[in-house]
Amino acid sequence: MDWQTGAIRSNEIDIAWEVLDMVLVMSSMHGAVSIVNAIATGRGATLGISLGIEAVVEAVSGRGIIFENKESNLSARLIRAVIETSVPRQELEKNKMRITVNTEIPSGYGLKSSSAISSVISLACAKIFKPKATDSEILRDGVQASIKSKVSITGAFDDACGCYFGGFAVTDNTNIKIIKIEKAPEDLSAIIFIPKSRKRGNVKKLKILHNVFAQAWSLASNSDYWNAMTLNGLATSSILGSDPRILTELMESGALGASVSGNGPAIAAVAKNDRVSSVKKVFSSLDGSSMISPINNQKAEVHEV
Repeated sequence: MDWQTGAIRSNEIDIAWEVLDMVLVMSSMHGAVSIVNAIATGRGATLGISLGIEAVVEAVSGRGIIFENKESNLSARLIRAVIETSVPRQELEKNKMRITVNTEIPSGYGLKSSSAISSVISLACAKIFKPKATDSEILRDGVQASIKSKVSITGAFDDACGCYFGGFAVTDNTNIKIIKIEKAPEDLSAIIFIPKSRKRGNVKKLKILHNVFAQAWSLASNSDYWNAMTLNGLATSSILGSDPRILTELMESGALGASVSGNGPAIAAVAKNDRVSSVKKVFSSLDGSSMISPINNQKAEVHEV
């Protein structure tokens, strides 16, 4: 198997046929950006973007967990936690698991890379070992693994839903409850700035502005997503050290909404496609890089290879 492309080399075909109990599954979904940060209130909202992630999971007789690609220690810890949560113990004791993750989502910038990893692997494991699992059960396993591995404070259920379902997701993370899933207009793109510095402020201080985040979430729950996003951006930037004037400039250039994404330091603005170029120019003088990612409304997919 070529684990980068998912292709089976011809000299392995006979071996694959001989191993009758081998199962190979591929799952895929996308990243997301923040509409409302959930840390302050336990309730959040996200918007799916088209940066993709794909997992290939192989189960064969034996024991152990093997990571084919060299993930960071954080990702390896998360992946192990997802497998231990998603796969029944009796199955884990008699199956060797081989996992490959390929992703376009930059990690450590607030673009939901950890939630995408946990959800995409939980989905693949469910296909193999729990084929009747519901979307909620699959997402719940990923959330529990995120908390167990200490990757997320809240479990980031809002992030997981944005990656899994696409479109707008409004959630109650504390109770792991979906409030609303809604498709976004197709003529939108996210303009994302990735600063050279990964420095973040103290995310625990976001709770100081609890009432502001509660108001932003209320706007999102009523589908007033752009005002929710911008209010969230003003609140998070004041705590996490981003310059709120950037958000004002983004709005003046045609962004519908703009915010620090997650806990940062990435900044995301959403605009209609005909305004993307003018919005992107706002980031040109900053120290870092920017990317454009169309909005994603596609739900996660999984199939046997």
